[in-house]
Amino acid sequence: MTSTASALGARAHARSQAATATIAGPELPDDVAAARITFAQRIPAGGYANVVLGRGTRLRLRDPAGAACPHVLLLRADAPWERLNVADTVKVPWQAYLGIGHPLLSDQGRVLATIVADTSGQHDALCGPTPEGRALLRLAGAKQGLEARDIAPTVSFFRGVRVESDGALSATGSAAAGSSVDLLIHLPVILLVTDTTHPLDDRPASDLDIVAWAAPDELAVQHNSDPEYLRAVENTEQAWTAATVEVGA
Repeated sequence: MTSTASALGARAHARSQAATATIAGPELPDDVAAARITFAQRIPAGGYANVVLGRGTRLRLRDPAGAACPHVLLLRADAPWERLNVADTVKVPWQAYLGIGHPLLSDQGRVLATIVADTSGQHDALCGPTPEGRALLRLAGAKQGLEARDIAPTVSFFRGVRVESDGALSATGSAAAGSSVDLLIHLPVILLVTDTTHPLDDRPASDLDIVAWAAPDELAVQHNSDPEYLRAVENTEQAWTAATVEVGA
């Protein structure tokens, strides 16, 4: 065994461990060229990720084993005070249940992301994370220069929740292993995500795969025809145009 009594020995020991370590990566989409992929990570249960994603990124969250539970928060990268507003995400589209075409709205009425594909159908915009999940989101946010007060309510994927006739919330479980949900990013965002249990479903979480790739052409596609969605997209495009116009152009 390599001695760690000296700096040279400690370095040799660390390098020998790194050489034998096996780091599992996410399953990559077969129909996306490797050159287009901008971020790929497998998050273990109890883990988290933080990354800045550009406008026109397509983000895939995948549940390889059928028990992942990502709690997701989006903040506008160039103005982090503008962040996901879960109340408006539910209220403005007149829909509490997340699915294809549903916008994730900011507190300024702009679309941070749209759900553009979904093979799960088991999601939640009502409960938020457990205290463990919130603590991990704060840690993830700190690595992007954010404070505890910046960690707003989140949406969760792959663990369904429904409202009963008496107003009670009930868990509806997960879909099959291999389920996924895709988000199209409309504005540059800081993505914070942790993979932990759900407040209404205490099954241990399993690994979560995250893959992001450039898909700017998809911003020109109309993903929802509801007037509320179209108005939010218009607000988003106006803000983006105003922020990116070249002085003197």
